[in-house]
Amino acid sequence: MSKRKAFGLWSAIFLGMGSMVGAGIFIVIGQAGAMAGNLVWLSFILGALIALLSGYSLAKLAIRYPSRGGITEYLVQSFGENIFSGSVSILFYFAQLVAIAAVAKSFGTYASTFIQGGSDGFWINLFAVGVVGIFTFINLIGASSVAKAENLIVTLKLLVLVLFALVALFSIDPERLSVAQMPPIKDMLFAVGLTFFAYQGFSVITNTVEDMENPQTTIMHAMILAISLVALLYVLTSVAVLGNLSLEEVIKTKDYALAEASKPIFGAWGFKIMAVTALVATASAINATLYAVTEIGYSMAKEGNLPKVYEYNIYNSFEGLLVSALLVVPMILFFNLAQITTVATVVMLVVQGITHLGHFFKRSETGAHGFLILSTVIAMFGVAGLTLYSTHQSMPNIMLYLIGTFIMAFVVEALLRLMTKRVINKQTQ
Repeated sequence: MSKRKAFGLWSAIFLGMGSMVGAGIFIVIGQAGAMAGNLVWLSFILGALIALLSGYSLAKLAIRYPSRGGITEYLVQSFGENIFSGSVSILFYFAQLVAIAAVAKSFGTYASTFIQGGSDGFWINLFAVGVVGIFTFINLIGASSVAKAENLIVTLKLLVLVLFALVALFSIDPERLSVAQMPPIKDMLFAVGLTFFAYQGFSVITNTVEDMENPQTTIMHAMILAISLVALLYVLTSVAVLGNLSLEEVIKTKDYALAEASKPIFGAWGFKIMAVTALVATASAINATLYAVTEIGYSMAKEGNLPKVYEYNIYNSFEGLLVSALLVVPMILFFNLAQITTVATVVMLVVQGITHLGHFFKRSETGAHGFLILSTVIAMFGVAGLTLYSTHQSMPNIMLYLIGTFIMAFVVEALLRLMTKRVINKQTQ
């Protein structure tokens, strides 16, 4: 009798939604709102369309090349066994770690604001490191525990967020959403990079393919439904926030804008409930993304991209999970939240752009539509360019951070090849 797989359709949807919603609502909405103003809802729609294109491409790749490694495996399939595919795989792995650090930092900010009554740096870092430690332990128990935890956490936080969005829509100030208050269209476009980052968790779904029931049909359905449901929630919530807070208030409270927006509607208790929901949501995102990073770490070790330490077993998971968690800690302690989010956004866009470009040349094997894949490639690199252009003034060192990240990935890959003499092996044929 075959063992039941950990992920069915709704478990996969909940995993993707858990990763997306934590990052999107509680990190991006304040930063994107500061750029796009009351047009931020349109930025979220454009981000969703790009995410759907990317999700289609990744789902096709996952069906043809089922692997726990996800994007790592697709790069090897598209570009072969060489230092380029290895370096991009390392880059993707680092970007996932940066994303976990950004979400953990957001958790720490909400926890410090709610428990300590202010955004104190020491407490922010303490809470952020603590939550990573807790979910590292949960992930050590195994994939089934990840799925069960996500089902419960996502259900609870979505109930609160949907209730807030629906009630808040009846108390918005129409003047704040009027044409007179709209920023230039270019500002809305500049925010698309951040809003796409809010959907980035959808790629987690591809890492469950070997733990998934009927992946040939389930993974595409899970991808489309997860992104679409989250897009609806993001649009409703962004309208509710910008309709209840002035732009100045959004900018001032951008690290906890959603909780602040609940005050005019529900009072002090509304702030507390939303703050607790934010803690649950960001914790959920860490839980979901840690699962993906663990699987990537395992796959890269198996194929020769990371040190052998990633192959050792601890309980039912891999020591790679512990190594990954330890690498996240210095990022939490030494990086600025806005900077780390922007760097992660651009790196993710570039990595996905390269992945989809490789897919375009392999589309005859996956059966994907060439026009959709090419559109995805253009969207990824185009949004990456817009994000760099729009953040250059506020972050003049952004290019240095990115160049440093790319160089670091290349050096790590070169050293690993030199020290281990290993090559990357395709997991699927």
